Amino acid sequence: MAKKKKFESISKKPYDFTLLITVFILLGLGIITVLSASSPTALAETGNDSYKYVKRQILSAVVGIFLMFGLSKIDYRVWQKKYKIIFVGSILILLSTLVFGASSNGATRWVDLGFISFQPSELAKVGIIIFYSAYLAKNKDKLKSIKEGFIKPLVLIIPVVAIVLLLQNHFSATLVICMLVAILMILSGCRIRYFILFGVPIVVAAVSALLLGGQGFRLQRVVTFMDPWQDASGKGWQIIQSLYAIGSGGIFGVGLGNSKQKYLYIPEPHNDFIFAVLAEELGFVGCALVIILFAILIWRGITISMKAPDMFGSLLAAGITSMIGIQVLINIAVVTSSMPVTGMALPFFSYGGTALMIILSSIGILLSVSRATNRT
Repeated sequence: MAKKKKFESISKKPYDFTLLITVFILLGLGIITVLSASSPTALAETGNDSYKYVKRQILSAVVGIFLMFGLSKIDYRVWQKKYKIIFVGSILILLSTLVFGASSNGATRWVDLGFISFQPSELAKVGIIIFYSAYLAKNKDKLKSIKEGFIKPLVLIIPVVAIVLLLQNHFSATLVICMLVAILMILSGCRIRYFILFGVPIVVAAVSALLLGGQGFRLQRVVTFMDPWQDASGKGWQIIQSLYAIGSGGIFGVGLGNSKQKYLYIPEPHNDFIFAVLAEELGFVGCALVIILFAILIWRGITISMKAPDMFGSLLAAGITSMIGIQVLINIAVVTSSMPVTGMALPFFSYGGTALMIILSSIGILLSVSRATNRT
């Protein structure tokens, strides 16, 4: 009876209106941008249907909105009770690429079930956030020790990182997952000096091994980042076309739908480099608006985390907010040639049905945490 009352108390509380309206504005802008960016590619592929991608994106957005509101009505504490199952499930869903994996460009990051395809790493990110939020909250009194507050949490993440990096060849997902775990550990009270003394050398050694190891394309990406014009028609083509698009946009842009670089100059402009099309069509003003909207979303997420009624809720909100913030930061940095190219979607904008549904589902969990607090 007590549990029923707890669930009702959350479901009757109002939504975080600022967060909700920001999400809907971002979602609307994202669908419009997908429509504009994908139309030439869709027309080239189908010959008569320039709305191929945007129709799928709209359908995914509708399903995602239902998932968001549905999860917002579920007491977020139920995930804390199932954190071990969620961790095992995350590993199993990552391993599913061994059986149902679909390869593309030398990487096996997708699971294709026929009726639906998705990236297991997207689900795993949310699973890892839930697991570490629950694990760290449960062991909060032991986190000052190097064993419980540094070694053990990092050992637990090794299987996930190994699968994502070695089996799926997905460096960007590995980067996000590692950053999320580090953020959650620091926020929960793990000593920062352990990260400085041991974490930094480990990261330097790992990155060096990746760049200098057998897969030389990562080192090539760094070399291309330093000077993309040395191979302007090859490795540097994508980033150069992205910079042309951004430069052409100027202050106010060339107008919605009037991008020239989307006409098969930028490869798959509706995916990871969609921000370049946005910059060309809406200019600096449009980019600034989108960045401000993301900043508002992150601000609301931080506020929800600070006001959460328990440590699990606080870490859960911080993890979801960090996941979105990290992806936005990396995507824009790549598109503007501020860091080497890596495959990272822009939340709410990049084409991808399951990724959009997962992001909206994560927002639903964030809304659940916000509704649980007694403060506004």
